[in-house]
Amino acid sequence: QVQLVESGGGLVQAGDSLRLSCAASGRTFSIYAMGWFRQAPGKEREFVAAISRSGDSTYYADSVKGRFTISRDNAKNTAYLQMNSLKPEDTAVYHCAANTGSGAAMSVGGVDFWGQGTQVTVSS
Repeated sequence: QVQLVESGGGLVQAGDSLRLSCAASGRTFSIYAMGWFRQAPGKEREFVAAISRSGDSTYYADSVKGRFTISRDNAKNTAYLQMNSLKPEDTAVYHCAANTGSGAAMSVGGVDFWGQGTQVTVSS
């Protein structure tokens, strides 16, 4: 079992940056691939980014590629999502996720543990 707690969300203007953090507790953090998903009102939860257990491999949705960067610090049991050049369409609740896969092709149905989410709102 692992508990995930997100932080760092907020209200920003278009073009601004935010960094989300996901603090993990429980079982050994480094055995999990980590990911970020988001869910906007009235829409399904969608994949944003994922990172392998070691941090050597990263994966991104096309909509955020080049703007968002996922990273992890296994010594601190924390994953991050650096979000630059934010757009109003990035507005959503962002959820941290963990599974025992490789990180590649992480999907909603394949997540073992979810965080409660943090709201990101981008105004135009």
